[in-house]
Amino acid sequence: MFSASQSSRAQFLDKARQAREERRELKERERAAVQLQALVRRFLCRCRLQREIRKEVEDFFGTNECGSSKRSALSVFRIARKLLFVFSPKEDKERFEKLCRCILNSMDVENEPKVWYVSLALSKDLTLLWIKQIKDILWFCCEFLKQLKPDILQDSRLVNLHLTMLVTFTDTSTWKILRGKGETLRPAMNHICANIMGHLNQKGFYSVLQILLTNGLARSRPSLSKGSLTAIFSLALRPVVAAQFSDNLLRSFLIHVMSVPAIMTHLATLTPERLAVIESHDLFRKFILFLSRESQCRDVCVCLEGSHTLCLLGNLVFLGSLNDQVLEEETAHFVGVLIHMLSYCQKYVSQKKSNLTHWHPVLGWFSQTVDYGLNESMPLLTKQLQHLWGVHMIRILFNDVLSKKLLENQEIAQLPAQPISPQNSLPMKNLFKRAFQKSASVRNILKPVGGKRVDSAEVQKVCSICVLYQTTLTTLTQIRLQILTGLTYLDDLLPKLWAFICELGPQGGLKLFLECLNNDTEESKRLLAMLMLFCDCSRHLITILDDIEVYEEQISFKLEELVTISSFLNSFVFKMIWDGIVENARGETLELFHSVHGWLMVLYERDCRRRFAPEDHWLRKDLKPSVLFQELDKDKKRAQLLLQYIPHVIPHKNRVLLFRNMVTKEKEKLGLVETSSASPHVTHITIRRSRMLEDGYEQLRQLSQNAMKGVIRVKFVNDLGVDEAGIDQDGVFKEFLEEIIKKVFDPALNLFKTTSGDERLYPSPTSYIHENYLQLFEFVGKMLGKAVYEGIVVDVPFASFFLSQLLGHHHSVFYSSVDELPSLDSEFYKNLTSIKRYDGDISDLGLTLSYDEDVMGQLVCHELVPGGKTIPVTNENKISYIHLMAHFRMHTQIKSQTAALIGGFRSIIKPEWIRMFSAPELQRLISGDNAEIDLEDLKKHTVYYGGFHGSHRVIIWLWDILANDFSPEERAMFLKFVTSCSRPPLLGFAYLKPPFSIRCVEVSDDQDTGDTLGSVLRGFFTIRKKEPGGRLPTSSTCFNLLKLPNYSKKSILREKLRYAISMNTGFELS
Repeated sequence: MFSASQSSRAQFLDKARQAREERRELKERERAAVQLQALVRRFLCRCRLQREIRKEVEDFFGTNECGSSKRSALSVFRIARKLLFVFSPKEDKERFEKLCRCILNSMDVENEPKVWYVSLALSKDLTLLWIKQIKDILWFCCEFLKQLKPDILQDSRLVNLHLTMLVTFTDTSTWKILRGKGETLRPAMNHICANIMGHLNQKGFYSVLQILLTNGLARSRPSLSKGSLTAIFSLALRPVVAAQFSDNLLRSFLIHVMSVPAIMTHLATLTPERLAVIESHDLFRKFILFLSRESQCRDVCVCLEGSHTLCLLGNLVFLGSLNDQVLEEETAHFVGVLIHMLSYCQKYVSQKKSNLTHWHPVLGWFSQTVDYGLNESMPLLTKQLQHLWGVHMIRILFNDVLSKKLLENQEIAQLPAQPISPQNSLPMKNLFKRAFQKSASVRNILKPVGGKRVDSAEVQKVCSICVLYQTTLTTLTQIRLQILTGLTYLDDLLPKLWAFICELGPQGGLKLFLECLNNDTEESKRLLAMLMLFCDCSRHLITILDDIEVYEEQISFKLEELVTISSFLNSFVFKMIWDGIVENARGETLELFHSVHGWLMVLYERDCRRRFAPEDHWLRKDLKPSVLFQELDKDKKRAQLLLQYIPHVIPHKNRVLLFRNMVTKEKEKLGLVETSSASPHVTHITIRRSRMLEDGYEQLRQLSQNAMKGVIRVKFVNDLGVDEAGIDQDGVFKEFLEEIIKKVFDPALNLFKTTSGDERLYPSPTSYIHENYLQLFEFVGKMLGKAVYEGIVVDVPFASFFLSQLLGHHHSVFYSSVDELPSLDSEFYKNLTSIKRYDGDISDLGLTLSYDEDVMGQLVCHELVPGGKTIPVTNENKISYIHLMAHFRMHTQIKSQTAALIGGFRSIIKPEWIRMFSAPELQRLISGDNAEIDLEDLKKHTVYYGGFHGSHRVIIWLWDILANDFSPEERAMFLKFVTSCSRPPLLGFAYLKPPFSIRCVEVSDDQDTGDTLGSVLRGFFTIRKKEPGGRLPTSSTCFNLLKLPNYSKKSILREKLRYAISMNTGFELS
């Protein structure tokens, strides 16, 4: 009973709860339905109201267009208020346009104050409402301006409309209401305009102008009209002038207007009156002084980022080029601002492409995103930047340096000047010659004299300017050559800058700059930047000048000055390396080293080609070769760097020794040297004398690299098919090598040609007629490398340009094909340089960018560039033509042959081994010393056998005959007869292995069993078994041995020796 009661109670409560929930849900549904109905009704009501208002607006403007009476300002105000209430940019674009036109039309009506829209500002009840309305209307104008494209005709009309609205209501000058008695209202109205302008600024007015200017100007041809550009610039300037050039508004103007690409150039072209306004307000000075505060400049740069910072810089430079007075008065601030901005850009300049970099046409690889819309305006930006290294600005900035006169040698100055003939004048507006022609006197050699305090204002100013240009070079990487060319345009700038450098510090020159390297102060960095700029510019100048301009005309630098400068550079680079500065160099110090070293090497290579410096000029007397060799053995870094960068400071003989040591070490490492425990692997080859080249090529070209470097033994077979007598202890191989090289380099074979004039060898352009010609060149390279590897000198005179390629110099950025051209064809070089100096219109000569050549009776046209035979040579491209022609003749024509030969040569000789030699020194390494045979040196290092000795009468006769009776050619033939080489060893006969020896013989070679006690005694006491007058002297080239019979008369010795050396039958002559 009790449990049933409980159950019914629970059911009752559950039903009550369910009923309560149902009632609540019903109320929720009813409330939701009411809300939905309200929202829908509200939406429908709003839509109806919007339609009604829009219809009312259209009716208003429709009747207005139909020519009804002029609408009052109040009616316009009311209809505008309604339109703004429902305004949607997408739907109401045309209505808003009609409103703007209506308002502007009202402002143009004469003598009807009630029609003037601005008259509402005078109504006590409507002033605030009118101000709010005009603010909203003008901001909507700005919003539309952001979206419009000025290059579209329809949009350009709307741009003019909205700009007119902004111009009209931000300045009272056009308001008719203020004329006459209304003039008293002008201060109040100006205040309203300032209020409107302030509102627009807060909303982002300058950003709107920046977008509009960028859309209209950031292109190759501007799409903004003169009127639009004038209006925009006037609008941009109004807040700045109104605020009396406050920092905030100057900042906004710089960030949003002055950073528009090339805007100053467009103003100068389209509306030059605006530039006059800038000048009247002295804006350039105000910009520079504002940015001269580091915090302000940093803030502006950070806001703009890299690309637009560069655009701002270009506009400032352009303004500077138009304001000489301000530039002269504010040079320090101007230079400081530009350095800061360039340094900011430089932080984002990258040395290489990566996933994080983007290509910039002026800065190169750039680690910020690049607005590719700006790319079209980059040529204009570059033109603006060019003013920075133009003559006009350089004269202003470097005035302190250029105003000084160089010391003149009075005695020489009294000599009459040589007339300048038309043939010697230079092309391209006489780029480098004007200053040279003006001065007939010759200045003294500029030497470090010292005496100028480095902390003086003058020195600091010049240092800052040098820092500016050095920063420009390292930042604007893609126009670096343009900058260098601009800086070298004035012939007297670099010599005077060098004179200025020489005057610095107590002693001047070297000591001061070496001290700067050890001081990490700002002053030291600035001084080093000056040196770096001088080196970069001078190197560029000397690279682009040809030999006539450097040696005969001596443009910019006298040869004596180049001697002084090169001495300074040589010492500076040596100290940097030897004092350990380069080892740990990073950043600016490393850049300085490469700059100074680059200028040094350009001068050194010039001197190697054509000497201007005295003998031993490049050597360092304070560097002992023995100390250097010891440090190299210990792998000291400074010794390795010295050898890598300035090997020329070491005497040539010591470098050859070093080279031989490197070869010896490699031989030991490869096991190619005979030791007590092991013998090197020997490769045996058999060569028919009648087919020496073919047999050598077939048997040696298959050998591995190590086998080629190893011992090769040669067995000769004579014309009768019989093996020749003789044991090859390198002597026969030397003879084989010399003979095979003689054959392959014979011009008649057409693998190699000789240059016109001095008849030096280089690969023949027509050598492709040979089958497998590239493999032949590789084989020749290996043979040449083997000769150098073994220290065998071969008489092969190479053309200088080919030796440069063998050394890899042609890969250097400072290599000039034109400079090397005389070593190929001096006449062709003269003809090309005459084109360079041609004063008239070069197109009259009918040349094209092609080269016609007679190839085996057929005329072949080689195009220097694609389509070159249709491109005429003009005054603009003639310098390119000269370089293209020189490059074609010396590189393109023989590219594959040269590459094959160099590949073969480097398989034996490592490139780093010969990098320590210049081209003439490499020739000496290959061909031995050009000097005559030093008989005293040969006599000193001769060993005697068979009873001969230094005082023996036959030996005395021999040396006397060689010294007095034989010609230099016969002495060379004698040397070839006994050693198989006609030239002496590069390091002297002390290095001839085995040493030269002379042995007394009594019998023929086939009966010769060596020295016996009897034969030695008979030789010593000049006792003969029988008269040997019928026998000839013989030789064993493998031992460098001369076998000499014990002749009774000097005349017989002379006759027999002369006959023997004139024959060439190897070991078989007896």
